[in-house]
Amino acid sequence: MKSISGKKLCKILEKTGWTLARIKGSHHIYTKEDTSTILVIPVHGNRDLPIGTLNCILKDAGLTEEDI
Repeated sequence: MKSISGKKLCKILEKTGWTLARIKGSHHIYTKEDTSTILVIPVHGNRDLPIGTLNCILKDAGLTEEDI
């Protein structure tokens, strides 16, 4: 799997219906109306997210590798 930055992941989430609820430091917190899931995306400049972190976020968001 190719790793992407937190900034790019935020843009993908916003296109798929997630809304930015708040920002606490370098963590962007996203929510979606029809689910109780909360996503926390670490945005540290343009650094790529670790693969494990990216996989967990995608799983929680209901997205696949093809969506990115």
